[in-house]
Amino acid sequence: MAEITAALVKDLRERSGVGMMDCKKALQENDGDINASLDWLRAKGLSKAAKKADRAAAEGLVAGKISADGKTGVLIELNAETDFVSKNETFQNNARAIADVALGVDDGVDAISAGKTAGGELVSDVITNMIATIGENMMLRRAARLTVDQGAVAIYLHNKQGDDVARLAVLVALEGAGDQAVLKEVARKIALHVAGTPMPPLALSPEDLDPAAVEKEKKFLTDQALESGKPIGVVEKMIEGRIRKWQEEVVLLKQPFVMNPDQTIEQLIAETAKELGSPVAVKSFVRFALGEGVDKGPEGPDFAAEVASMSGKA
Repeated sequence: MAEITAALVKDLRERSGVGMMDCKKALQENDGDINASLDWLRAKGLSKAAKKADRAAAEGLVAGKISADGKTGVLIELNAETDFVSKNETFQNNARAIADVALGVDDGVDAISAGKTAGGELVSDVITNMIATIGENMMLRRAARLTVDQGAVAIYLHNKQGDDVARLAVLVALEGAGDQAVLKEVARKIALHVAGTPMPPLALSPEDLDPAAVEKEKKFLTDQALESGKPIGVVEKMIEGRIRKWQEEVVLLKQPFVMNPDQTIEQLIAETAKELGSPVAVKSFVRFALGEGVDKGPEGPDFAAEVASMSGKA
């Protein structure tokens, strides 16, 4: 059997990111063969991932990147079980690396997972290896990609945890043939607005609102108005006005700009177009708040039980 030296263990640890004891065991199981040991650790990681896959993962990070030409931007949400992991340097670096991959592929999670990082690793393997190393369930939950032919895409990161990573992030894509630096700055200000407004926008314009959301709000307002005892004819006219007001509150273009409440986002765009001497339009926006919509279950993971199991006491 090959001698398992400290240098060999260190080499495997640096390649895999897995703990020293697991690296030593992998080398022992594979007669000191580095490549076979890497495969062994990957298989072990897959086993650990399967055991943890049903545990809620609502913490982690949102990572965002903008392409070198400023015309494409991406957001990815990489989840873990605890807030502690978001401060882990390896986790942060891998979130950035996954965002870099997302710049080069379609915004689908499957396409990104099948992509390779600059280091040549599959994104899916990167996540599996982190599960094995850190010991929490993790997942690439969602991703978004905005691009323009002419104009700029800008990003705003709120509650940053490090470079390019945060707990809330917004992308805004502005179309226009004018000065890209001006468009980028205006897009950044709108992204800040989307992150900071008390009423996060549901859509770009009234026409873009989800019909189901409109019907839900209409029903709520109708039930509320009927409780007043007013005739149905009066209620219907009241609802028309209230729905219009609600739409102005929840669509981006109609909202008062947080940096200048006397001006709407629509008016800010018109002012920018006048300044540049050419048409400007918000093509799209996307807002990722970490963990939104995740079912966290009745309780968190039982780490005490896991520790006991690992020590052979359970």
